[in-house]
Amino acid sequence: MGKPSTYSSEPVKYSGIPPIAIIGALFFIFGFVTWLNSVLIPYLRIACELNNFESYLVTFAFYISYLVMAIPSGWVLKITGFKKGMALGLGVMALGALVFIPAAMTRTYELFLLGLFVQGTGLALLQTASNPYITILGPAESAAKRISIMGICNKVAGAIAPIVLGAVTLKDVDVLKVRIMTMSVVDKAAELDLLAGRVIVPYIVIMVALIILGVLVSKSSLPEVDTDIEDETVAAANTGKTSIFQFPHLMLGVLTIFLYVGVEVLAGDTVISYGASQGIALSTAKFFTTFTLIGMIVGYLVGIFCIPKYISQANAMKTFSIMGIVFTVIALMTHGYVSVLFIALLGLANSLVWPAIWPLALSGLGRFTKMGSSLLIMGIAGGAVMPLIYGRLADIWSPQQAYWIMIPCYLFILFYAVRGYNVGKAVLVKA
Repeated sequence: MGKPSTYSSEPVKYSGIPPIAIIGALFFIFGFVTWLNSVLIPYLRIACELNNFESYLVTFAFYISYLVMAIPSGWVLKITGFKKGMALGLGVMALGALVFIPAAMTRTYELFLLGLFVQGTGLALLQTASNPYITILGPAESAAKRISIMGICNKVAGAIAPIVLGAVTLKDVDVLKVRIMTMSVVDKAAELDLLAGRVIVPYIVIMVALIILGVLVSKSSLPEVDTDIEDETVAAANTGKTSIFQFPHLMLGVLTIFLYVGVEVLAGDTVISYGASQGIALSTAKFFTTFTLIGMIVGYLVGIFCIPKYISQANAMKTFSIMGIVFTVIALMTHGYVSVLFIALLGLANSLVWPAIWPLALSGLGRFTKMGSSLLIMGIAGGAVMPLIYGRLADIWSPQQAYWIMIPCYLFILFYAVRGYNVGKAVLVKA
């Protein structure tokens, strides 16, 4: 095998803070903002008086932006390059945080959803740049290891986020839920207005932090990497290729990301509400997403130490997708804390799927890498669709039985790890 297809012919040079540290800080921000949704779902369900389906519009508004903005993000990156594109993405996220202030002041659910969509738009741009960037900052065969390191940054932030926001927004909310049942319409509205206002200060802090990080990124020594340069082997394999749609393994990778993000978001963002449906107080349930993300961190550590030395990226993906099937079945067959525990443990099962999909799907794309990355980012829209389907099924069946939708998702992920990542490849790149 020659040089990885996504490398420039010259080694990446930098001065000052290493690029991997800067990207690590960005992944921390991704995690913090993304996993706030797990608290926003039960919080806004109470504050805006929603049912299950309506409350999961939180994830829909946030993740659908990836579908809408992924291709435009690829165009933006062609104009701005990676570094300016990342700074712009952080600025857009800050604007989304700003929208939360009038949303909270008026207790308008549609404004909350708009703020989430704008934040997701900024994240789509950031993810389109940062995921391939960390993939190409080293050998292709160890890309999953580097993405696992980024995953730890992401999930540590994600583990902290629901605790921090939950401490503010869900404080004494179990008592409040009982109290408002006996209140008059006017008193109830006033109490819910106060509850809605709890997010104002946290989101002002988030907005300021995003602006500061955007300025730092724009002034950093983060190098540009030319993903349009192909080595001779990849260029020969891609002779005659005129469209990104001529890479079946990438198309299957997009579907795999769609289903994977769907089950990842289901595990992390529904577990608090699911715990409450199992009779567990929200004051306790608010910690469940943190347990899910701790499981992901454990899995990432396995990836760092074991890939590719002891296990290939594809084999790691096989093993952990099977684990997802087993944990889901156990959660469906048990009740109470045991059932909730196995939904939380899906964080462990999900951990090494994302790091493996990226290098497997992007291998051999050469000059098509940026557009391929954009399509993979579109797949993140699975986080919009799957929770919404789950919420509808939870209203029709029950929050527990709705988890059946995860089984076919994990089966397809397993298929991609076994065969899908090699479909249609003219040059097989070692996984």
